[in-house]
Amino acid sequence: MSNEREVPVYLFTGILESGKTSFIRDTLNDRGFHRGEKTLIILCEEGIEEFDEAELVKKNIYFEHIEEKEQLNREFMAKCEDFHRPERVMIEYNGMWKVDIVAENVLPAEWVLAQVISFVDATTFNMYWNNMRSILMEQLSLSDMVILNRCTDQTRRSEFRRCVKLFNKKAQIGYEAAEGYEDALKEEELPYDINADIIEIEDDDYGIWYMDAMDNPKKYDGKVVKFNAMVYNPPKYPSNCFVPGRFAMTCCADDISFMGMLCKCVKGKEVHYADKEWVNVTAKIKREFLREYKGKGPVLYLVDVEKTQKPEDELVYF
Repeated sequence: MSNEREVPVYLFTGILESGKTSFIRDTLNDRGFHRGEKTLIILCEEGIEEFDEAELVKKNIYFEHIEEKEQLNREFMAKCEDFHRPERVMIEYNGMWKVDIVAENVLPAEWVLAQVISFVDATTFNMYWNNMRSILMEQLSLSDMVILNRCTDQTRRSEFRRCVKLFNKKAQIGYEAAEGYEDALKEEELPYDINADIIEIEDDDYGIWYMDAMDNPKKYDGKVVKFNAMVYNPPKYPSNCFVPGRFAMTCCADDISFMGMLCKCVKGKEVHYADKEWVNVTAKIKREFLREYKGKGPVLYLVDVEKTQKPEDELVYF
């Protein structure tokens, strides 16, 4: 007989003081989410913010505390299932631990990982990104949702979004304003004029344009764009197609990927440049279905192209 009982598990991760406890507490106070279901919270770290466990028990919410990562194993989870028989589980994970619980089979058969949510403090993001990037990248790459907390007017949300989307395109991204910064979440301006007859992309802005066009292809449908790029000729593409793009470094010299878009030429007016040659491309963007996109995305239609000099720095950085 199949087991009909299914317990959703929500995993919350992020560096200490990134806002996990506050979010869980607010969520449990939301009557649309919590209506008295028996909830088990597994706490793997303690920060400044704390739960009033005595009060929450009255709401059918119970706690287990973990101090060492090795304790978070299959035997412990099975004991939690047998003792509590929860209807829902929330795990406030330690942000310094490797998130291998997502990949390893440590959850009881009845428990189903429903969502991984990561939290990032906007005021410390750059520091952690520069000094602990591998830890952040692991958390963000496994997340279904990423929330950037404590945003101010100076927070560069588009830069944060690019960092996440470069290696986790499916993640939803949310923003929370710091107290007193109600206008911090207004739409950010792009470093180029998207309404110009020809949108000219500076070398330093290529990454911003590429990620925004990939995320919002409808916004660029019918627009004409001009930029410098390196040529790539995929072996299986027809002779009237090539891919202009740039290499981007997200973490270190070992973590470099090519960011380019398919560019189609009018038949009879094909252009032929060798791989890794640098060109200045003017093209019209159309939103079309591509197998590589598994849906619709931006496709370039060549207007003009000419050979150019490579920039001083060939890489795009995030």
